[in-house]
Amino acid sequence: MRRIIEIKLLPKEAADEQAIKRRAAEVCNLSLKAIDEVRVLRKSIDARGSTPLFLMKIEVFSGEKSEGEPALLSNLKDVGEGREVIVVGAGPAGYFAALELIELGLKPVVFDRGKDVRSRRRDLRNVQQFGLVNPHSNYCFGEGGAGTYSDGKLYTRSHKRGDIYKALKLFVEHGAMPEILTDAHPHIGSNKLPQIVTNIRETILQHGGEVHFGSAVTDFILENKKIKGVVINQATERLADAVILATGHSARDVYALLRSRNIYIEAKPFALGVRVEHPQPLIDKIQYGQEFRDENLPASSYRLACQVGDRGVFSFCMCPGGLVVPAATAPGEIVLNGMSMSRRDSAYANSGTVVQVELDDIGAFEKHGVFVSLEFQKSVEQKMFAAGNGSQQAPAQRMTDFVAKKTSRDLPGTSYIPGVFAAPLHQLLPGFIYEKLRRGMTEFGRKMRGYFTEEANVIATESRTSSPVKIPRNKETYMHVEIDGLFPAGEGAGYAGGIISAAMDGQNVAKAVKKFIQK
Repeated sequence: MRRIIEIKLLPKEAADEQAIKRRAAEVCNLSLKAIDEVRVLRKSIDARGSTPLFLMKIEVFSGEKSEGEPALLSNLKDVGEGREVIVVGAGPAGYFAALELIELGLKPVVFDRGKDVRSRRRDLRNVQQFGLVNPHSNYCFGEGGAGTYSDGKLYTRSHKRGDIYKALKLFVEHGAMPEILTDAHPHIGSNKLPQIVTNIRETILQHGGEVHFGSAVTDFILENKKIKGVVINQATERLADAVILATGHSARDVYALLRSRNIYIEAKPFALGVRVEHPQPLIDKIQYGQEFRDENLPASSYRLACQVGDRGVFSFCMCPGGLVVPAATAPGEIVLNGMSMSRRDSAYANSGTVVQVELDDIGAFEKHGVFVSLEFQKSVEQKMFAAGNGSQQAPAQRMTDFVAKKTSRDLPGTSYIPGVFAAPLHQLLPGFIYEKLRRGMTEFGRKMRGYFTEEANVIATESRTSSPVKIPRNKETYMHVEIDGLFPAGEGAGYAGGIISAAMDGQNVAKAVKKFIQK
């Protein structure tokens, strides 16, 4: 017998396999001995009642056992002699495109401007400890992309965009914990991702692909509206049958290159705001209703959104038990992001809290044409830097002072290693951004009692939520609307928003490349 059931368990029970079996036996009206195996299909937390519960969908086997699935990597063959496809960028879109190309019998040749994931660590330390930003190797650029050092959150609502299970399973086959296949909000952790990313690179190399670091694309080789290849570091030409452009949302020089080569791009709305940081025990108490969090419950999170006038205000990239990190990609700017380790055991919780920015909001920058959003984004980041002492210290206010338009006398503790300093964010932020954040935080305090507190830091600026530029492509072919053989992919092209959606987009683009090459 094989049966799928749903059960509710206390946190302690959900961590005990025998307790799960006992509950399954009760629901199925079987003896415990008759249960051969239970397999968790889905797991989430319901904290709406007085006691948090785990909701679990499980498959129960009695008189038989589950059949194991074949490994996806077993489908990969050597493509060393296959037709070559250049992949620009070694983030999730680029690497998952490369894996898909191998499965399709094509040879990926990956170029990334940054360093391998291990070598990036020294540059991350330099920006954390000394405020030194390497424009080619930082929290955004390098192997694994921005997601490697941004918690590894794998939740996505893009269920119609691709095969989420396949993307997750590929992570598991490269070293992620199997729980990511069943958790409602899976994550890996920034301490685990480097090895997983390294394993993905090894898979690419072992099957005949190529991966090159310190290799910035400085020009495109074009002929009659067709792309023939790329120029690396202003010196080396590399030709291929197609080019996948998966550079991430912060590759401003690539956008400039596209414009200079008359390759069509568009300005795009995005979002901008701040990082809000609370003590994690406070968020746990609010969400779980417990004075002290049960040891079998994870650090709690939240997702908040409201409408302020005609613009949305929403939380973004919430990192329970996490850290705020400096994500600048050039000297002279303050950019923040959030990350968590696998155990999410930091004393702080942080989340981007941002305002939807439409092109109509930033008319003063319209002289920049397609770079109107990018230049607005850049101006805010540079203003935050100018308010400080020339380091990566970030301007901040207590949340209550932020809403009251008061510069804070002092600030709560923070996970942000470069440090924070009290500053009048109500004056530094663009007026329409500040006003909507102020009203949004007040509304969030009504929705989530305890959220609005002087114990929370508001730190600026969270500005890289998505690309401020779109590289348009055909909906059916995934190819650029004007350039044959050029396939924009992932967040940098404006077609994804997170690790899994970027990975799936890379897979979809790889399939489109196969069709293009077969013509």
